[in-house]
Amino acid sequence: MPPVGLGIPVSRSGGVPIGRPLVPELVDRFGRVAKDLRISLTEKCSLRCTYCMPEEGLAAIPADHLLTAEEISRLVRVAVRSLGIREVRFTGGEPLMRVDLERIIASCAVSAPGVPFALTTNGIGLEHRARGLVEAGLTRVNISLDTLDREAFGALTRRDRLPAVLAGIRAAAASGLTPVKVNAVLMPGTLNGAGNLLQWCIDEGVELRFIEQMPLDADRDWARNQMVTARRLRKTLADRFDLKETNRNDPSDPAEKWTVNGGDSTVGIIAAVTRPFCSDCDRTRITAEGTVRSCLFSDREVDLRGPLRIGVDDEELASLWRGAMWDKPPGHGISADGFVPPDRSMGAIGG
Repeated sequence: MPPVGLGIPVSRSGGVPIGRPLVPELVDRFGRVAKDLRISLTEKCSLRCTYCMPEEGLAAIPADHLLTAEEISRLVRVAVRSLGIREVRFTGGEPLMRVDLERIIASCAVSAPGVPFALTTNGIGLEHRARGLVEAGLTRVNISLDTLDREAFGALTRRDRLPAVLAGIRAAAASGLTPVKVNAVLMPGTLNGAGNLLQWCIDEGVELRFIEQMPLDADRDWARNQMVTARRLRKTLADRFDLKETNRNDPSDPAEKWTVNGGDSTVGIIAAVTRPFCSDCDRTRITAEGTVRSCLFSDREVDLRGPLRIGVDDEELASLWRGAMWDKPPGHGISADGFVPPDRSMGAIGG
């Protein structure tokens, strides 16, 4: 029986997981290589989207359990210099809830110069911070917007904040965070407004991507027979727009894309449930508490915050991270008999 380190089977020499090739990158046992890092900064959010958070919000993470700006910067340095990460995205909860977000990004930009830094946000408050975030080093932004109907928006998010989101999108574009991407989760109550949302995004010069709802809601209300599928959305959009599928240049890009009405505008659809892209997944995730999570749907996590705070060197952190990713599951298994959603909801994991 091999020794075990942090829940990962390792060899008796060097702490290398059994069977893992001696390469620096974040390879897993199925040959995938993680190049895209997602870092959650907080569990807090200014909205309460039904597909993500409970109405009362998530349980608060003690402040001393959250990674500091310096710890985040160090992990980014390790990821880029030692593990082959090529892009970093900050998520939440809602990352704009971190008052030190600009400092986090600026510090990471120093640790990993030339690496693109992106933000996934609901856009609330972005109109006041977009320029400062760009100055800190932010290069791209994805903003969540599921509907233009103010009443439907309020019901879905449990907050009447649609004008603030629209202002955030426009501020991002004005600040040069282009192309601005808008993410819309497909829900039965907002499907009829999908065409209006697409037309608005075309008029505003932003890119729209629809996403199939995944079983990551805190209330456990997701049901496959009630979700809006990519196929159903395409039929809805085709009643109003002429869509032509484009070639996918990057197999790890989850969005299938169509040109709209023969022009330059496109719309993307991420069919994460009905056409999963797990075999090409290139993501690794760090939770707000500093654990590596190899897959959205795997509750197995490996702690990096503890080793960080007791002073291990960068190579030891990289080794722990490599071991965590080697154990990445083959896919999310949503269609498998006996599928059980992860314990954490999307807001607690980071998208």
